[in-house]
Amino acid sequence: MNIQWYPGHMTKARRMMEENIKLIDLVMEIIDARIPVSSRNPDIDVLAKGKARMVILNKSDLAKEEITKQWEKYFTAQNITVVKMNSRSGNGMKTVQNAILEACREKIERDRKRGIINRPVRAMVVGIPNVGKSTFINTLAGKACTKTGNKPGVTKGKQWIRLNKNVELLDTPGILWPKFENKTVGEHLAMIGSVNDEILDTTELACELITVLNRIDTQLLADRYEIETTGTPYEIIERIALARHCFMKGERADIAKAGNILLDEFRNGKLGKISLEFPTSEEVHG
Repeated sequence: MNIQWYPGHMTKARRMMEENIKLIDLVMEIIDARIPVSSRNPDIDVLAKGKARMVILNKSDLAKEEITKQWEKYFTAQNITVVKMNSRSGNGMKTVQNAILEACREKIERDRKRGIINRPVRAMVVGIPNVGKSTFINTLAGKACTKTGNKPGVTKGKQWIRLNKNVELLDTPGILWPKFENKTVGEHLAMIGSVNDEILDTTELACELITVLNRIDTQLLADRYEIETTGTPYEIIERIALARHCFMKGERADIAKAGNILLDEFRNGKLGKISLEFPTSEEVHG
């Protein structure tokens, strides 16, 4: 598969972020803990140059804990403040505000020496579509400030949110970048739902997901669907269809429906805690 998706509104969103970056002290990047490399927009490094940086490893409840710990060390070694969390449950949220102030300690100290006190830290919250950015902001603010949804493109414009006297957040729309140079990156983004399913062949994507999952652990699919996981990905989807009673007319297995079930259950963590990328993976770093 060669997946590319960059709708027109993302160009407008990027321009808006470029215009507002001068107001910002800290760039908070929300990424998916299952794919920490693929879910980072390389354009953000250019946009955030000279700003304090923070990475939120969101949806950490869906990733392997020991792998997420390795990613924490990876980002910390790059002088990036990192927090792992689950925005839905709020687990990890208590550490975020302290981490924001710690990431901006030098800026706060400079302000103090100039006699500027009580000026709130302004943080821009950025991320690709469907990594839980709006859920993160709502949980952090303790109220529904932004729209949320389980599909990409829910947030359309910018919005300032005052957390307290110390921190103000600028919410921004989720943006990808114009071209995925690495084929694996596009596939991983599609697998977690950051690319619009309507432009995808979801059966082919499900086959690719099966290949990836079986490479990680052949028991994942065997345990969930009580099936044999030998053979081609297409044969495995057919077994999932039979196990889940997905039939078309004439009692033929409904492969498309079974593929969508597999994608949904992976995205929602029903297959277990799964990390698709590792700090040593040449596949994503190369």
